[in-house]
Amino acid sequence: MEGEAKKYDLVILGASGFTGKYVIREALKFLNVPSSPLTSIALAGRNPSKIAQSLHWASPTTPLNPYPSSNPTSKTHLRFSHSATEPRLYGEPVVKACVESGADYLDICGEPEFMERVEAAYHDRAVERGSLVVSACGFDSVPAELGFMFNTRQWESLATPNWVEAYVGLESEGRLVGNVGTYESAVLGVANVEELVKLRRSRPRRARPSIPGPPPPKGPMVEKQKSIGLWAIKLPSADATVVRRTLATLTENPNGLPGINENEELIEQRRNFWSSVKPAHFGVKIGSKSLLGIARVIMTGIFIGLFGKFAFGRSLLLKFPEIFSLGWFRKTGPTEEEVSSASFKMWFVGFGFSDVSVASQGNKKHDMEIITRVSGPEIGYVTTPIILVQCALILLNQRNNLPKGGVFTPGIVFGPTDLQKRLQENGISFELVQCCSTESTQINTPFGAKKWNNHLNYAGLFRASILDQLIENRKNFWSSVKPAHFGIKIGSKSLLDIACFVITRLFISLFGTFHLGQSLLLKFPEMFSLGGLERQALLKKR
Repeated sequence: MEGEAKKYDLVILGASGFTGKYVIREALKFLNVPSSPLTSIALAGRNPSKIAQSLHWASPTTPLNPYPSSNPTSKTHLRFSHSATEPRLYGEPVVKACVESGADYLDICGEPEFMERVEAAYHDRAVERGSLVVSACGFDSVPAELGFMFNTRQWESLATPNWVEAYVGLESEGRLVGNVGTYESAVLGVANVEELVKLRRSRPRRARPSIPGPPPPKGPMVEKQKSIGLWAIKLPSADATVVRRTLATLTENPNGLPGINENEELIEQRRNFWSSVKPAHFGVKIGSKSLLGIARVIMTGIFIGLFGKFAFGRSLLLKFPEIFSLGWFRKTGPTEEEVSSASFKMWFVGFGFSDVSVASQGNKKHDMEIITRVSGPEIGYVTTPIILVQCALILLNQRNNLPKGGVFTPGIVFGPTDLQKRLQENGISFELVQCCSTESTQINTPFGAKKWNNHLNYAGLFRASILDQLIENRKNFWSSVKPAHFGIKIGSKSLLDIACFVITRLFISLFGTFHLGQSLLLKFPEMFSLGGLERQALLKKR
């Protein structure tokens, strides 16, 4: 069968993996249905039996027709391929095969070193062969790209953003369990940081956008973002890198990238879209409602930073993800219940100026703030397949409106398309939360003190008439209360919370017996309680 000519609209590489089965399930929703361009799918993976299991899990009634092939260049009649596996291990041969055959390629990679290495090695050939290669088409980094653009497009007229900070918040009704592939990408990202630095130094410097105003302040390592009610710490993800690459391409091509065969209406639509996107500095932080969540992120980051630099340390990190991530990631992945109960909110807080002319006045402080939000279901196994499949459908249905070929970021390729609309139709929302001057924010009470006093006076008129009734109620209540021994314990669904409580109690027992220790406990309650107590609450109790 190696010599037979096979043609597929879509090949899913990594179909035998944990993420792959979710991608299969999402793709099958659009197979041979009205208005969908998807008519055929091929599944590729290392283990045929696991591919069969993945397909049966995704759709028990869909038949599997085996087509064995170990040669990546055999996919010469492929319209489009996307990867749901680890591109750092298996992606480059597939990229090369797609480029040489003129097929398009998408993946869900979140590793800057792989993405930039592929761009350096294959961009020119991809342009020549008409192959469109786009990485980071999952939660890394489409919500960041489209969310950034959505925020900057809210700055209308003379208003201009200076910097946009994204805050990623993960939520769940039960236990949060992350995609182990994300964890592995972080580990190997630390290992490849020196290669990435060398690669960037060896390449010509990209164009930089002109951003009005001074560079953003560095700020504290751990931040309390009051506007959205989250503690946050900088997240070394691919999102910021991908957004910067998009802005660099946009600076070099102010009207965006022309399509193969666009009509006049689409050309005008593309130009109008990119003229509304305003450049700004961009950063990403992970947020949590408690300092305990931030402490967990910090500890995981410390483990990866320390052990990820040498081979034996990496082997330990990859072998025991649940230990080194404090239960955040595990090799078996989340259960169906854990996936269905999880969700995300990604806040974009934009800081800028109400008038672009103000930004040029030295170190003028920003006077305007716009907050937007992107939210959706679980990030690794629900949101990522949704994004990947919708990008695939756009490639299949709107290919003539997209660039002929090359290695690009998802933002520069899919920004002017209807991708945002498609994501909204599939459960991922984009919202404008707040748009105001930073000097005009006020907190209003429901009613004034005078009105409240009137309520108290009105209630006082009835005091004498109900006094006897209150006395009788009190006697009846206490006659019904029966004495018993009583104790109280603090509870939690996880041992991690109990461990934090035990450590806090130990600190209080050790330091609370002498004056200096007491002053330290009262001065730094968040530190000694691992984020469990607020300073104001402790002082009030004292």
